[in-house]
Formats: sequence, C-alpha cells, structure tokens
Amino acid sequence: MVRRCRNYGFSLAEVLIAVGLLAVGLIFIAGVFPVSIYFTTVATERTIAAAAADEAFAKIKLYAVGNPDNTFGDDDINFGRLKNDELEPNDVNGFTEIFPAADEIDLREFTYPSTDTELSKKKYFWWALCRRIDDDLNRLLQVTVFVSRRSNPNLKYHWPVGEDNWPIPVKVGVSTFAGDDEIVINNPDKITFINDDYTIVDDETGQIYRVLERYADDPDIVLLDKSWAGSGSIDAEVWVVPSATSGGRYPCIGVFQKVIRF
Repeated sequence: MVRRCRNYGFSLAEVLIAVGLLAVGLIFIAGVFPVSIYFTTVATERTIAAAAADEAFAKIKLYAVGNPDNTFGDDDINFGRLKNDELEPNDVNGFTEIFPAADEIDLREFTYPSTDTELSKKKYFWWALCRRIDDDLNRLLQVTVFVSRRSNPNLKYHWPVGEDNWPIPVKVGVSTFAGDDEIVINNPDKITFINDDYTIVDDETGQIYRVLERYADDPDIVLLDKSWAGSGSIDAEVWVVPSATSGGRYPCIGVFQKVIRF
C-alpha cells in the first residue's frame, strides 16, 4: 500500500494578504504616535502656563508697592515701569501695560522659571496687563497674564526695546458691534497678528475670546467663539500675542486673569 505524502503550508497569496494587513495595521499605529506626542506637548505646556501665571500673580503682588489709604497715582503701582508712567486715577476703562525696566526689575523675573539662566536660553515668558475695576477707591485691578513660548532664541518678536526679546501682547484696532461674533481688523499691517485658534482680550472689558477662524476670502474678518460683549461702538481695541516677525508657531500658551486688590 502506497501512502500519498501531503505538504501543509501557506500559499503565496495568503502570505501576501497577511503582510498587507499587517502593513496597514502598522501604518495606523504609527499615525497615533505624532498625535499622542502633540497632545502630550500641549498638556505639558498648559501645566507650565498655569504654574508660570501663578508665579506672575505672586510677583505682581510682591513688587506692587502702594499706600492703601490713597487713591491710585504714579507711585502706587511700582511694578517695573508702566507704559503710560502711571495709572490715571479717573481712567476706568482700558488696560495699562506693565513695561519692565531693566534698571528696576531684572528681566529674568518675567521668565519661567525665574532662575539665573541667561535670557537667551530662556523658553517661557509672561507679560501682564492691568485694568482698573470701577473707581479708584476700591483699589481693585483686573490683571491679565499672557504666558508665551519662545521656541528659538533667534526669532524676533514685536518687542519695543532692547536686543533680548520674546512674545508679548500688542494692541490691534478692530471694528465690531455688541452681540456680533465677528470682528474686522482695522490695521492692514496687523492682519496676520490674529489667526485661527489665537486668544484675544478686549481692552475695554477684559473679556477673553478665542478665534475660531480668520476667513481666507476676507482675511480682515475674524470669527470668534462667542458674541462680542463690549459696547456697541464700531471702534475697539484688542490685545493679542502675535507670532514672530518671520512667522512660525503661535507662541501664546495661556491667558489668565485675576482681580487683585492693591
């Protein structure tokens, strides 16, 4: 009796199908890694931004010197140097920009962490705006802190003075109406300052908005995440941290607000 010998195995077609399925699976798995790295980076920077903002508010309280029995004057807020030299006692509306003076406060105090490392090697920075709440008797200021990232020390930002510079908020004129969720950028040379997913702050009310879209066909028109809460005036001003003068990533990683009594 002769037995027939049989060889069991996979055909070439079966091997090719298996390899194809494995390759597709690996492609999907590989696509997950960049997304996970991105969200990990975002979560890390949000944590850093919150810590930097807490430190900034503490420093503002630490460096702000004033007599609680007096109304605001040019000597009551002595945190660095104010852009307008003083908070006008009757100036209720609008922010006053805290402008650091190297001879009064070390610029490294505006970095995170505020160590003795050279400014050129710093990566995270903050900037603060002050806005009076109601009258000058209650000594309340709405303080808004912008925390930003400088990914490359060679990038140049819209810094007003000096060689060492980092991302800071700048004021942009816009047109809008109360209840509308769109604004129009009035400054032709600052249209690129506001873009998708940017955060802007109304100078009049201190309200924070997120930009959903800057229309491609009308680049001077911006869609916000909520209706404008300011006055019905067609002219307004907003604060925003623009990208570097040569372009690049959006540098602002967090905007925080707190009402502080001085």
